[in-house]
Amino acid sequence: MPDKLSIGAVIFDGFELLDVFGPLEMFGLLPEHFSITMVAQEAGPVYSGQGPQSIATESFSDDTSFDLLLVPGGIGTRKEIDNDTLLSWLVKKSKEAKFTCSVCTGSALLAKGGVLDGYRATSNKGAFNWATSQSNHVTWVKEARWVEDRNVFTSSGVSAGIDMSLAVIKKILGEEKAKQVALWAEYEWHQDPEWDPFARIRGLV
Repeated sequence: MPDKLSIGAVIFDGFELLDVFGPLEMFGLLPEHFSITMVAQEAGPVYSGQGPQSIATESFSDDTSFDLLLVPGGIGTRKEIDNDTLLSWLVKKSKEAKFTCSVCTGSALLAKGGVLDGYRATSNKGAFNWATSQSNHVTWVKEARWVEDRNVFTSSGVSAGIDMSLAVIKKILGEEKAKQVALWAEYEWHQDPEWDPFARIRGLV
């Protein structure tokens, strides 16, 4: 792995704030190892599902490749699931990336584009039936905080992306570095990917 990996965080109207900024907080605490770019179909301000805007400094037409692709979920996925431009970009960039990571219903977008064909994956437990209906070529895992399958990481809902991102840091830089980041963030890291009380709460298991 190079000393510094580039992260492309995809945003679209209605993206979930914590899906993006939870993981980026973890990666961003290691600026010597990760650089972060916000990218959207068109550069400029993009509204989150909670209202605040974020600025995409690159557009899909810039055709930049990233070492790590971060795909959030959020209410906006219900519209973006039919956005062929976004889906095609995700397919292309995931092939170029060393790691593809999704949070929440971001996995629905990856599944609809075919990125998750033949992979194990999970998604937000409150929207699990909708997310999993996007593809029957994925082995969907009902009970998981996150799922790692080769170079693809998919996490459950919202805050689960933080646990997943620490697992990615562990894979790249080692467990002690991931624990250090969690300590800096004063975050209690759930290190067991099978820890998932929300699957039972939602009646999935």
